[in-house]
Order: sequence, then C-alpha cells, then structure tokens
Amino acid sequence: MHSYFFLLDGANAATAGAEAAAKAGTVDIADLVFKGWYIYLPLLLMSLITVYIFVERWLTLSKASKEDSSFMSNIKQYINQGKIDSAKNLCVTNNTPVARMIGKGIGRIGKPLEDIKGAIENSGKLEIASLEKNTPILAIISSIAPMFGFLGTVIGVITIFHDISMSPEAAEGKIPIDSVSAGLYVKMISSAAGLVVGMLAYVAYNTLTTRIGRVVNSMEVHAVEFVDILDEPVH
Repeated sequence: MHSYFFLLDGANAATAGAEAAAKAGTVDIADLVFKGWYIYLPLLLMSLITVYIFVERWLTLSKASKEDSSFMSNIKQYINQGKIDSAKNLCVTNNTPVARMIGKGIGRIGKPLEDIKGAIENSGKLEIASLEKNTPILAIISSIAPMFGFLGTVIGVITIFHDISMSPEAAEGKIPIDSVSAGLYVKMISSAAGLVVGMLAYVAYNTLTTRIGRVVNSMEVHAVEFVDILDEPVH
C-alpha cells in the first residue's frame, strides 16, 4: 500500500513537471548557461578559439598553396643563364613557402651542394613550423572539451543527489522524481556541449593537417627539383 502511494506521488510529480514544461514551451537557454557558467564559459571560449584558428589557418594555407605553374621553369632558366638576381627577385615576388625555401637555396649558389641542401632543409623546417602555427591548440581542445562537458555533468549530478538527500521527502523515503529528471536533463546539456566543441576542434584540426600535408609535399617535390637543376650540367 505504501509503495502504491509512493508511485502515485511520483507519477503526480512527473505529471506536474511535464505540465510546467509544456506551459513553458521552450527551454530557457540563458538561464541554463547562467547556472552552469563555470563550465559553459570555458566551452564558449574554446569554440571561439577553434573558429578563429581554423579561419586564420585556412586563409594562410590557401595563400601558401597557390603556385605559379611556370615558377620552377623560370628559376631553371634564370640559373642556367646566370641571372641569379632575377631568380631571387622571382622568389620574393611569389612569396610562398616554396618560393622562400627555393630563395634560400639560390642565396647559397656557389657553395658546395651539401650546403645548399642544408639551407633548403632548414628553411623548409621553418616554413612547416609556420604553417602549423596554433594547430596543436585544436588538438588540445578536441581532447579537453568533452572532459569539461563531462565534468559539468558529474558536478551537476552530485549537486542533485546532495539536494535530494537534504530534502524533507528523502527523510520520508520518497524521492522527488521530477527534480531528478529535470536536473539530469539540464546537466546532460553540459556533456553534449563539450562533445560538440570537441568534435568541431577535431574536424578543424584534421582538415588543416591535411592541407598542411599537401603544402609540405609540394615543398619536398620542388626542393628535389631545385637540387636536380643545380646538379645537372649547364648546356
């Protein structure tokens, strides 16, 4: 008999909660964010950082990946004709990672080929580091954002059960089901938000990494081509 009234009380409470939600019509997002600001604020900052880094790197990589199809043929022609200054000016005019790397090699012409290769290699490493600027931050965000969201959920659940244990209903052996369900619903939003931010950062990181890989591959191809130009006999 006692269990029957307990179930009846729980059903009535759940019904009342559902009716209140129906009357409200929508979830007050501002109220949820305000209550969980210590979790949502870091997630918001992470999402803004993710968008900023992605857009900034995308524009940088778009500029870096632009190539003049006749660049290397012009470089070869200038070198074979002994027009080293013209070759240097062409690199400055292009102003891409490939052009800057080749420009370093042109500046070493006259020295041993190994020295030229070393200059190209060092310049390439600097260019790659420049291309990868801030991208590790995206990898970090993709890892910690879901953790922040889960932390918010855990803290919320702890708070819910603490409030239940201190409520008068708990002393009578009754659990306010509507409070538990509403509280969990609110706290699970924290986990969802963390997962969304983490997935965005993960996609952004891998997208940029793929584009960087293409630029690096182009740099390697052009470096080999430039060394071959210096190594072949001049006709």
